[in-house]
Amino acid sequence: MTVKNESEELNLPERIIKPFKEFTNAEQLSGIILILCALIALFLTNFVLFEDYNSFWNTKITAKVGDIGLEKSITLWISDGIMAIFFFVIGLEIKREILTGELNSLRKASLPIIAALGGMFVPAFIYIIFNLNSPESFSGWGIPMATDIAFTLGILALLGKRAPFPLKVFITGVAIIDDIGAVLVIAIFYSSNINQNILLIALGIFLLLILFNRLNFQNPSLYIVFGVVLWFFILQSRIHATIAGVLLAFTIPARNKVDADDFIVNTTMLIEEFRTSGRCGSGIFLNQKQQSTIKALESACQKVEPPLQRYERIFHYWVAFAIVPIFILANSGVLLGEIPSGIYPIELGIFFGLVIGKPLGISIATWIAVKSGISSIPIGLTWTHIIGVSFLAGIGFTMALFIGNLALTDPLLLTMQKFTVLIASLIAAIIGVVILSRIPPIEIDLEEFEC
Repeated sequence: MTVKNESEELNLPERIIKPFKEFTNAEQLSGIILILCALIALFLTNFVLFEDYNSFWNTKITAKVGDIGLEKSITLWISDGIMAIFFFVIGLEIKREILTGELNSLRKASLPIIAALGGMFVPAFIYIIFNLNSPESFSGWGIPMATDIAFTLGILALLGKRAPFPLKVFITGVAIIDDIGAVLVIAIFYSSNINQNILLIALGIFLLLILFNRLNFQNPSLYIVFGVVLWFFILQSRIHATIAGVLLAFTIPARNKVDADDFIVNTTMLIEEFRTSGRCGSGIFLNQKQQSTIKALESACQKVEPPLQRYERIFHYWVAFAIVPIFILANSGVLLGEIPSGIYPIELGIFFGLVIGKPLGISIATWIAVKSGISSIPIGLTWTHIIGVSFLAGIGFTMALFIGNLALTDPLLLTMQKFTVLIASLIAAIIGVVILSRIPPIEIDLEEFEC
């Protein structure tokens, strides 16, 4: 097999390849940052500032507009508030994949869908078996269902050519379906005592946002304002507020105001106007004509880039490098001395769900999909690749911790959950790395790979 340069990869349009590369690059670096945040939280909790550290995250903050106010601890503001932006980006990624990516046809989507379903149901089943007679921890069955794509892609990056591009595409597709499953689980099973009247108001706002989408309104302020209002009413309806982020994402327009041909014509004229309207060069202040031309160019660039693509590009970095790291800092602080001796059902369910259930579910489901003829294994990959990356999918971390906070109320169970998620994710990562590192480096002619 031969290797093409990056501009020739997959022989696909740059609009498909470039966003995927930017996504994976950001996720790889984010994974490293998340590891550091988890280690910092563990260090501060156990060796430096346990009381101060925990009291800080439990500090109450009140937000008030007129007579309407909310009072929550910093931890809850993170889980209910800024994590809604995390789910907003997940929603944008899901919508993009449905429109132009791995999920835009049944043929392409079949393998990641089947693999992800196996990777969700088997871990949940294993957890339920261990916790069937433990009512206090039974509700945590959703914890081992999740995959942390940032960590997974970060580890794949370290493996170089032992983790070829098709493998990254495969696991990203699985993770997107995984995210859809997690959103549905949160909305259906971890929302209780729903206030139907307030939910109807939220539904009305959502329908209004859909109308804005159909009319192709692209003013970001419009979506931000109504998105915050949607978040508030979803929160008050007692459905978990982060669902508002996903709903808002689905209403963001994926169409541009100006097509590419008109953009080229308009910007060419504007650049010529800029060139002929005054002196150019380093250190030269722009005259009024040049300034107005620059503003017109900025407006043209905004109109040619669909809002969905623009918002995903902007918010993805905030999520990867600020929002999720803050969440990890707030939720990874486990006081090791408080972990009880012995082995409890919740620990067994999470550990075996992530370390055994995830790889078993993904590998068997993928094998069934391929052997039944529903789908085919991506070109250049072997079953060893699939098994290895299936273990890496057992890195639950961010979403596992998030679901654990929703599912469990007992502080002791939460402590055991956090510790077990960290240990299980670490072991799953080590096993996945060992398997993939034994595969000889592979060079793939990416033109043969159909994305």
